[in-house]
Formats: sequence, C-alpha cells, structure tokens
Amino acid sequence: MYYESFGSGSPIFFLPGWGGDAGEGRDLHEPFFGQRPGWRRVYVDPPGTGKSPAIPSITDQDGMLASIIELIDELAGDEPFTLAGTSAGALHARGIVRRDPDRVRGLLLRVPGIIVDRTRRTLPKEGPAETEALRAKQHAYYDVAEARADLDFLGRIQADVTKYALRDDPAIHFERPTLIVTGRRDHIAGYADAWPLLDDYPRATYAALDSEGHELPVRSTALYRALVTDWLDRVEHPDA
Repeated sequence: MYYESFGSGSPIFFLPGWGGDAGEGRDLHEPFFGQRPGWRRVYVDPPGTGKSPAIPSITDQDGMLASIIELIDELAGDEPFTLAGTSAGALHARGIVRRDPDRVRGLLLRVPGIIVDRTRRTLPKEGPAETEALRAKQHAYYDVAEARADLDFLGRIQADVTKYALRDDPAIHFERPTLIVTGRRDHIAGYADAWPLLDDYPRATYAALDSEGHELPVRSTALYRALVTDWLDRVEHPDA
C-alpha cells in the first residue's frame, strides 16, 4: 500500500475519505508541523485509491480496514500512534480505536461518516455555496483522486450497505484527546449524526463549522487550524 511519510517521532496516520488519496490531507495538515517536531506524519492511499492498487480479495469495509491496520502495525510496530480520519477514513479510524484503544494517543474525526446508509442520515437542506475556492479545491484534489481511483473496485463495496458498513459497531469509550469537526452544510455526511459520539469520547471537542460542507475547510481555514492546533497540544500534553 502506498503512503507518504514526513518527519520523525511519534506516528500519526492520516486516513482519507472514500476514494480519496494522500494529497488533500497532506497539503492541509503538513503546515501544522512546521514548528512542531516529534511527529512522523503518514498519509495513506487505501487500496484502490491514489497509487495503491485494488486488492481483489477485499470485498467489504472490514477487508479495507484490515489492510489499513496491517500497514499501521508494520510502520508503528508496538509504538503508540495517533489517528486522523476524514469521512470514511473516520470510520476506519474509529474501527482501529475499537480494536486497540490503549495504543491510540488521540483521535481526529473530520466530517466523519457515521450513518452508512445515506437514506438514514440527518442532512442539511442546503449544501455549501459554490465559490471559486471550493471549485479550486474540487479540481486540485477530488477530481484528481477520482481519476486515479479504481471506481469499479470501490463501487462494488459502496453500493451494498452491508459491505460498506463495518460488521462490528466501532463505538467504544475512549478517554484520549479527540476532535470532531463537521460542516453545517455537509450534505454528504451531515453534522447532526456526529453529535452523539460525544458520549463515547469524554475528552472530545466538537465543532460544526458555519457555511462549510464535506470539503472543509474552505472558508474556515483559520478556525480549523486553531482547532487542530489545540488538539495536537492536548495529545502532546494529555494531563495538562
């Protein structure tokens, strides 16, 4: 599986949304670490995305999760690590926490996918406003990722709710620094369905960013930067 790694120190794994690759997460989050040593940042291309080929034996979300866990175990060994998941990557991150919560130092869930069945999601009536910044981000990252992805492989999993969901509910009581960032105009994953996660994560900060959609941050980059900076501070100093 392809990944990009920067820096040295405690590993933090960035898991993209369904069909996404390492690029958007890398370009968004690398600036956070310019003056923050001690982190090894790993940006992952899951199977069938970016530069990672599809794996025919993977037929459901559990297979996808198992392949990501295998990579994390290979790179982190027995060392504790931190997780940052976007959309479907947030589902993978939660699944990893459920598997081995004691090894996870902190958890970032960006526009997390909570309800797998789209017909059951609580979604806002309006999506984000079309702006030049949003169109530029779509062109630079999401269009590129879609062109590289194996859409047949991914589509066979996503088309069946029973395959797209994890067999085991990823809910677990997790008392490590957590950040949940949603968009008030996220018409793909929504924001309301993530609110109940606070019962599972007693050390979580929850934010619903005004005017932002599933592509966040677009208009609220400074606010997102402040939230992630605070989260990283809490991960580095959990008892402060």
